[in-house]
Formats: sequence, structure tokens, C-alpha cells
Amino acid sequence: MKTIKDSVHDHIRIDGVARDLLDTPALQRLRRISQLGTVSLVYPSANHTRFEHSLGVYHLACEALEQLGVEGREAQRVHAAAMLHDVGHGPFSHNLESLTHRRTGRYHDDVHDLLANGRVGAVLRSHGLAPDRVADLVAGEGRFGQLVSGELDVDRMDYLVRDAHHTGVPYGTIDHGRLVRELTFVDGELVLAEGNVQTAESLLVARALMNPTVYSHSVARIGKAMLRRAAERLLESPETDVDATTLQRMDDPDLLVALRSCPATSEFSRRLDQRDLFKRAVWAEMDDVPGGIIEADHGTIREFEREISDRAGVDPERVILDVPSRPSMTESTSRVMVNGEIRRLDEQSPLVAALRASQYSQWRLGVYSPADLRDRVGRAAVDVLGLDIDGALVSEVRNGVDATLDQFVD
Repeated sequence: MKTIKDSVHDHIRIDGVARDLLDTPALQRLRRISQLGTVSLVYPSANHTRFEHSLGVYHLACEALEQLGVEGREAQRVHAAAMLHDVGHGPFSHNLESLTHRRTGRYHDDVHDLLANGRVGAVLRSHGLAPDRVADLVAGEGRFGQLVSGELDVDRMDYLVRDAHHTGVPYGTIDHGRLVRELTFVDGELVLAEGNVQTAESLLVARALMNPTVYSHSVARIGKAMLRRAAERLLESPETDVDATTLQRMDDPDLLVALRSCPATSEFSRRLDQRDLFKRAVWAEMDDVPGGIIEADHGTIREFEREISDRAGVDPERVILDVPSRPSMTESTSRVMVNGEIRRLDEQSPLVAALRASQYSQWRLGVYSPADLRDRVGRAAVDVLGLDIDGALVSEVRNGVDATLDQFVD
């Protein structure tokens, strides 16, 4: 057994297959992948990694399995899946996932190949575990896959508390101890036991508040968009041999070195290194965005960028159009027991509708450019995209005052 001191869960005891997986190259690589990617550009202390998060998910999975009375081979499979659930992440976590998925067809939870080969596969087999079965759990399949990747998964419980701790933002605080204790299976579904509607709501509220203040903060989004553009140029550059599969297996330092070394990406790399970021030229609400733009594919978005740059008379690489997907709230479908029957949270809680409305009000389309080009690019973007100019153009950003929630949102 190994005991590790954790900043969130105190002491985590690791045994069995999880202990043997701990020092495999695939898991140790997660020490070099930041949990929150470009969020550290906003919150300097947000430098925690996927490795420590994986330890936390394993810890909560152990607690959940114990209170559910699950032991033996099934428990070992879940232990392994919890520990390995993030080994498929590329550098800077989710920041580049849309890019690599477009080119490889794989998301970070498609880990069947990774788990079947090398040291990880050898460790799993030495404990009598089939790598494919463990990979299925990582993807959220089967009865216990819900515990690793689902609406009430231990992954979400750990990252909300951990991200709040490391950013210093209080909104992600949840009673993860109660959440774990109240989990139960009813007819094969993972649900919260009777009397826990408010417990489920707390998870929903935490996620809804962390989104604008942390995960979708405007500066983090600009950094993410610039990093994604730089990585895309890296893949397209004839001066490197980096392909999408290679990119997926890099860690954060690998990618930074590659970006600094490639002439086609060196300027983006310099800006990210020095936090000389693009600025918001447009920051448009959903109601101001014409139909079709939100659903536009990558090629269409790049064409819009070219049209905006042509209209503004600037280099196309100095215009980035950032269109988030429509807001979703997967936690709202969590199952809770009410009066002896299973009910979806969004059918039971009036709070869900208010939080959904809040998500829609927080959604923004962004157009980013260097500060000296912001006015030209902003006006060109409004014309090309057909936006409401009064609500979309950004003229100033408040600095030198204590930040409040409305600043994060707006």
C-alpha cells in the first residue's frame, strides 16, 4: 500500500492494481498535463495536474464502492478505470480536444488502444483484468461505468472541489462526502437515495457557477482559442513532422517546445508565453447571433474569419472567431429517489430551469484580435456575421478594481 498526501482529500491510500498502475509511464505523463489548461492565465495558482485529479477520482471511487458494498474483481476494475480515466488526454487537457477529434475521430475517453498495450496492459492483465473491460468503464459503459463517467460520477465530484481549491473560487464547493454516501443502484441505474434532491441541486449549482467564473472565463477562452490556432498551424506546417496522433500523446512541455521551435507558430507561442493575448473585439449574446452561426462547422468558421480579415484589411491570422456550442447541463438528468420512485432532477427541481436560463444568458460568441486592431476587426465582424452592434462590440475592459461575478460573466 502507498499513502499520498493530497491537497483536497488529505491522505489517499492506494493499493492493488491502482498501486501498480501508479508508476506506469501513461499515468506519470499526467503530471505534465495541466488540469485547467489556459485557466492559469486568469488564476495563477491553477497549476494542478491531471495526475492529482486522477488520484482524487480513485479515492472517491473507493469510497463509493465501499458504501455500495462492491468488492472483488468488479471493484478492482473500477479502481483501475478511475485511476486511468484521463490517460487519453492530450496537452492542456480539453483545450485541443476539438482539433484532435476532427483529425483522429477520437475523444480522450477512447482509450482501448492505450490500455491494451505497454505497461498499463501488462499491469491490468497481471491482476486478471481485461483491458477492454476497463476501457469500457472509462467510456461510461455498463453498470459501473456510470460511477466513472456519468451524471453522478466521481470525476465531476473531484474536479469541482479541486478546481475551486486551486483557483480560490468558492463556487465549486460541494458536499462530495454526502454525494458519495448517498449513491445507490436502483434497477441498474445509479441514483441518489431518498431525500437528496438538494444534494443533487448543489452539484448543478456548483457547475453552473464555475462555468462563467473559471471554465469559460473570457481570458481563458482567448488563451484556449490562440493555443488551438497555434496547434492547428503546427499540424499544417511542412517544417514539422507532428501529426494529430503525435499531438494527442504530447504533454504540455512537449507542445510548448514544438510551438516555440516552429517558425509558423513562434509568434503565437511568444504571445502565450508572455501573456500578450488577443483582446475581445466582439462579445455577443446568443440572441444577437443569427441562426446557423452557432451550428457552423470548423470550415465555415474559418471562412467567416477570412471574410472578417478581408473586410478589416488585416492578416487572417490576426482574427479568431470563437463560437461555443449551445449550453448543456448533463447534471440535470441525474436520477434521484422521490417518494419511492426514480425521477430525473430536471423533472423534480424548479431550480434547473433557472440555471438553464442563466447558462443561456452567459453564452457569448467571441471575436479576438490584437489590441491595436480591435476596433477594425470588431466592426468588420459585426458586418460579416450580422450581429447587433450595440450589444456586441467591446470598447473597454475594467481593470484595477476588485472582480465580481458580473465581470466574469460580462
